[in-house]
Amino acid sequence: MIADPSPGTALITGASSGLGESFARRLAKQGNNLILVARREDRLRSLADTLRKEHRIQAEVLSADLSDNSGIKRVEELIRSRTDLTLLVNNAGFGAGGRFDRVDIEKQTAMIYVHVIATARLTRAALPAMVERKKGAIINVASVAAFAIAPRSAMYGSTKAWEVAFSRALAQDLRGTGIRVQVLCPGFTVTEFHDVPDMEDFKRSSIPKFMWMSAEKVVAVSLRALKRRKVVIIPGFGNKLLAAAARLPFAPALSGAFLRKRR
Repeated sequence: MIADPSPGTALITGASSGLGESFARRLAKQGNNLILVARREDRLRSLADTLRKEHRIQAEVLSADLSDNSGIKRVEELIRSRTDLTLLVNNAGFGAGGRFDRVDIEKQTAMIYVHVIATARLTRAALPAMVERKKGAIINVASVAAFAIAPRSAMYGSTKAWEVAFSRALAQDLRGTGIRVQVLCPGFTVTEFHDVPDMEDFKRSSIPKFMWMSAEKVVAVSLRALKRRKVVIIPGFGNKLLAAAARLPFAPALSGAFLRKRR
């Protein structure tokens, strides 16, 4: 992988599309072997076949639902069985907005499983072997939403904020071990993230074109930054401004006004 002198093996969750697929393609091009994890096995197998042929790497697939305890356990067991894992990308995630007292609580708690519990447990499963070898890296994919207090996004924003806090603390825990930790906080990215029923109220046209980044660009920024050992990565100047503005006292009121106007 890019952070180490020679390629290794990377496990990527949420690898069937979007940022996860882009991580897989770029890491395979660099000569890394892959373990691809997602729910959609057909997409995983198609991607794995393509990357094997194009880059002559090894690519395994594991279909697992990380909103379910049994799915998380299956990935944990796979991670613990491997001695060659050099990179874990906790990328799986989704959004489901709405006023919290009116939304489907099952989808909201599923976000806790995918963003928080799976991230913590898979990281814990991967670290002992990495620390023993003094080689490895963890990338947790959060969001610029981690820095905002926005209406209709209570669970998404708070779970992403947890990923940032967890990654920063983990990086401190692992100082001197040779393990690198990054939390990637992209903004509006051209993926399938918004193409789901829970996002049907979202209109891409409401966001200026300059605020959008391609998944490939976000991944390139992430992997370059991994060399520099910087923990919190916000790709794109516009997103850095957005994250800074989100910390201002009046930001929640502006977010609410924007959402009401968009509706």
